[in-house]
Amino acid sequence: MSSKSIEVYGVPWDEKSSFMRGCRDAPHKIWDAFNCESANRCSESGINLAKSEVLRFQGSMTLTSGNAVLTEIETAAAEIAAGGRLPIFLGGDHAITYPLVKGLHRTYPDLNILHLDAHPDLYDEIHGDRFSHGCPMARIMEEKLATRLVSVGIRTMTPHQRSQADRFGVEIVDMISFVSKPPLIFEGPLYVSLDLDVLDRAFAPGISHHEPGGMTTRELIRVIQNVQGALVGADIVEYNPYRDIQNMTAMVAAKLMKELAAKMLAQP
Repeated sequence: MSSKSIEVYGVPWDEKSSFMRGCRDAPHKIWDAFNCESANRCSESGINLAKSEVLRFQGSMTLTSGNAVLTEIETAAAEIAAGGRLPIFLGGDHAITYPLVKGLHRTYPDLNILHLDAHPDLYDEIHGDRFSHGCPMARIMEEKLATRLVSVGIRTMTPHQRSQADRFGVEIVDMISFVSKPPLIFEGPLYVSLDLDVLDRAFAPGISHHEPGGMTTRELIRVIQNVQGALVGADIVEYNPYRDIQNMTAMVAAKLMKELAAKMLAQP
């Protein structure tokens, strides 16, 4: 393994949720699950993530409210990337991904995105809000912040979002046609945005939008482990601890964080 390290940042913001709040309280819940004595802190590939010089939690960003938060998140992400750090961001709802990508884009102008989600998040607006958690991928593609966007696990495409996908050239891998092999291959820097509702609610009940027919935890882990590309950052979003059952989803989120971190650390 290389001498690289991963830094974890909480992004406790859910003002843009269209249905239910609660994701703002997720970051520390996920980190607590990572440190739970019921499991160890090794990835499936054998990388030990227990030492702070390998994986460290930098706490949660201090954020205000309203659309000013978009700039606050963007600025923080830009500083992290400019410093050569490898971040994993714990949301928060999916609205955080747009400013995170916008900040990272300053360092990685040819960024690719692997988007794992039940929803394509390509609405032009929701309830008059262009920065809703249902809109981040539309803003990202509209502003040309991603060279390539591949959205996997989709099972809620509306006609509007399908036309948006066509307009922006988004590659949709929906659950009708999903297979976890062969691996997804990206050229250049890669950002992974992981909405926990990509999973079937049987595996992740602690989410605001229960959309049946999603991936199993094993299928999602296989996608992460097999993806090919230079992973420079990731987010895990939409965990709602107030809908969880015995911290079940928090443990799943912590497991996915471990596998994302291990993937980043194992890169040349």
